[in-house]
Amino acid sequence: MKVLFLTRFGRQGASSRMRTFQYQPFFESAGIECVVSPFFSDEMLLNKYNEGSYRLAAMLVSYWRRCRVLISIREFDLLVIEKEALPWWPVWLERRMLRDVPYVLDFDDAIFHNYDMNRFAMVRFFFSHRLDMLMEGAKLVSAGNRYLVARAEASGAQRIELVPTVVDLLRYTSSHRSASPRIVWIGSPSTSQYLLELAEPLRILSKRMPFTLRVIGAGDFKLMGVDVEPVLWAEGKEAELIAVCDVGIMPLRNSPWEQGKCAYKLIQYMAASLPTVSSPIGTNLEVVVDGETGFFADSTNEWIGQLELLLRDAAMRKRMGAAGRARVEGKYSLQHTAPRLAQLLKEAAGA
Repeated sequence: MKVLFLTRFGRQGASSRMRTFQYQPFFESAGIECVVSPFFSDEMLLNKYNEGSYRLAAMLVSYWRRCRVLISIREFDLLVIEKEALPWWPVWLERRMLRDVPYVLDFDDAIFHNYDMNRFAMVRFFFSHRLDMLMEGAKLVSAGNRYLVARAEASGAQRIELVPTVVDLLRYTSSHRSASPRIVWIGSPSTSQYLLELAEPLRILSKRMPFTLRVIGAGDFKLMGVDVEPVLWAEGKEAELIAVCDVGIMPLRNSPWEQGKCAYKLIQYMAASLPTVSSPIGTNLEVVVDGETGFFADSTNEWIGQLELLLRDAAMRKRMGAAGRARVEGKYSLQHTAPRLAQLLKEAAGA
C-alpha cells in the first residue's frame, strides 16, 4: 500500500510534524509506504516567522509544485491531506484533481474559519463551504478534537474519527528541576500573542515570589516586570527543555478559532510530568483533569493563585505531574494511537 501525504509544512511546522512525520516509522512497519510532500517548505515557514508573511514568489512555487504532485497521484493507493491540498483555490477544481484516488482529510485546527469568518464578504460568499465540500468527498475525516468532529458531521462526511494530537512517550521523561522555579510555555512567534494575555498576572506574581518564565520557540519574547528566558526551539531538544521546568501554561482566548485547537502544549507538559495551568477553553477541558493533573484559570486572580500554589508546593507538583503522565500514556501517546491510525488508513484505501 502506497500513500501520499500532502502535508501543510515540513518538520518545522508542529501540525505536520505531529500529525504526519512522527507516524512514518509506525506506518512503514505496518506495510504502508509513505511519500510526504509539504506545501510550505521549512524555509518558507521560517521566513514567515521573521517577516510576518509568505513571499509571493515562494507561494507561486509552492502551488506549482503541489499541482505537479497532484497530476501524478494515480500511482498511490491513498492520499492523506493535511487540511486542504490547494489553499484558496476553487473547491470544484481541487475536487476534480482528487477524483482518481481516495483521500483522507486530517484537521488539527479550525482552518475553515479562515474562510467562513473572513473579514471580506467576497471570501465568505465564495469559500465559506470550501472545507465542508472537501470533507464530504473524503473517505475519512481524521479530526483532532470534538469541535472539528462536529464540523465534519455537519458537512456530511462519510466517516469521521477523533484522532487527538499525541506525543512520542519515548522522547519525554521527567527530569531534575532547577533550584529556581520555572514556568514554561512552548509555541511559535505567531502564537506567542496568547502569552500577552498573562502579562498582568505574571507581573503581579513576580512581585510575590521569584520565578523564571521559559518561552520556547517565540523568538526574543519579553514581558515587562517578568524574568523571561527566551529559548530557541529545536526538535531534538524540546522535550528536555520542558522537562527541567516546574509548571506548564496554556492561555487562550475564547473564540471559535481557539475551539479548534488540540491542546498539544498541555499534552507535552503532562508527558514530561509537569502540572499545568490553562484556560478552560476547547480541548483543554478534555485533556486536563482539574485539580488532578492541573488547574484551570479564567481570571487574573485565578492565574496568580493557581501558579503560586503550584510553585510553592513541590509535593503537589509531583503528584499532579505523575497523574498527567499517566493520562498521556493512556490517551495521548503515539504508542497508543499509531496502530489504530494505520488501520484506519488501510480501511480508507479499501486494503
